Amino acid sequence: MKKTLVVMAAGMGSRFGGLKQLNKFGKDKKTLLDFAVEDAISAGFSEVCFVIRRDIEEAFKSEVSKKYEGKIEVSHAFQSLESLPSGYAVPEGRTKPWGTGQAVLACKGIVKTPFLAINSDDYYGRGVYEIMGGFLDEKNPDTFALAGYRLGNTLSENGGVSRGICKSDENGFLVDVEEHSGIVKCCDGFAKDEFGEKFSFDTLVSMNFWAFDTSIFDILEKDFEEFLRENSASLKSEFYLPFAVDKAVKSGKVKVRVVPNSEKWQGITYREDIEAVEKFLIENR
Repeated sequence: MKKTLVVMAAGMGSRFGGLKQLNKFGKDKKTLLDFAVEDAISAGFSEVCFVIRRDIEEAFKSEVSKKYEGKIEVSHAFQSLESLPSGYAVPEGRTKPWGTGQAVLACKGIVKTPFLAINSDDYYGRGVYEIMGGFLDEKNPDTFALAGYRLGNTLSENGGVSRGICKSDENGFLVDVEEHSGIVKCCDGFAKDEFGEKFSFDTLVSMNFWAFDTSIFDILEKDFEEFLRENSASLKSEFYLPFAVDKAVKSGKVKVRVVPNSEKWQGITYREDIEAVEKFLIENR
C-alpha cells in the first residue's frame, strides 16, 4: 500500500539560521532530516511531502528536495500565515506561524494516502518507521497512532526537557497526553519533572511521531476554524496538532493507538547535545 512521510519543515530556515547551517552527523555527514527520509524509504514509503514556507521554497528545493530525486516521490505543501478560512485575516503584528495543526492541514489535497507526520529536526530511529508503516497498512480511517517512546530513551544529559506523558487505557488506546517540563534523570531508572514528580524510564512519551489516515484533514479543518473564532486576534496562540488529536479522541471521533518502540530518540535541546548526537549516530548508523 502507498504511504507518505509528511515532514513539518516550515521552521527550518529561521530555527537554524539558514538551510546551509543545518547540522550534519554521522560517518556520512547527514542531517537528521536525511536520516528520516532514508529510513522511510527503507520502510517502503513511496512519497515524502515537505511542509515549508514560500520564502524558503527555492533554497529548500535546491538544497534539500533535490537530493531525493529518483529515490522517492517528492511533493511540497506550503504553510503560511495567510492560509486562513474565509472571513479571517492575519492580525497586524503577527509573525508567528499558526502551529503544527495548520502545518499538517496544509497537506490537504496534496497527500492522498495514509501518512506519518514528523518533525524535521528529530532523529526517531530506523525501526519506528517500519512499525508505524505496518500500522498504516491496516487501513483504518477511524484509528490513528502515536509512537510511544520510553522516557529514558529521550532524555538529555545537559538539562531538563519537556515531554508529553502518554496515558492509555487497558487496550493501549490513548486517553491523554500530559505535558511535563524540566524532566531530568534523578536516580537509577527514574526521572523527575520540575515539580519533583517521578516517572520510570519505561514511561511512554510522545515525541510527535504520528500515523494518520487522510480523514485527519477534515478534523483539522473544522478545528482550525474553531480555534480562530477564539484566537484570530492573537499574536502568539498556536493551533497545535496534539491538541486537535486530543480533542478528537475525547469527543469519540477517533481512537489513537499508542505503539511502543525501543528506539533512542535524538535531538538538540541544548547546544551541548550536538556532541552526544554525533557520537550516537557514528556508533549506530
